[in-house]
Amino acid sequence: MKIDWAALASVFGVSLVVTVVLVGLFTLGIVALSKLSATSGGTAGGGSAVLARTSAYACFAACTAAVAYGIYLIVA
Repeated sequence: MKIDWAALASVFGVSLVVTVVLVGLFTLGIVALSKLSATSGGTAGGGSAVLARTSAYACFAACTAAVAYGIYLIVA
């Protein structure tokens, strides 16, 4: 049995980077939602409320897409 150490290191590196990026995206989404609810009970000034909600949903959508793609790669 021969272990391909280069391939193992490559998989480890990619999984580490993807994990850090996904956690970062999810954290940005949570921060955006908390900024939205922290400013006067969720009624931030017009455009900033829309921007905060849109960016939070975009972060969560990117996390969902990455997880769905990972499941697709495992199943296929």
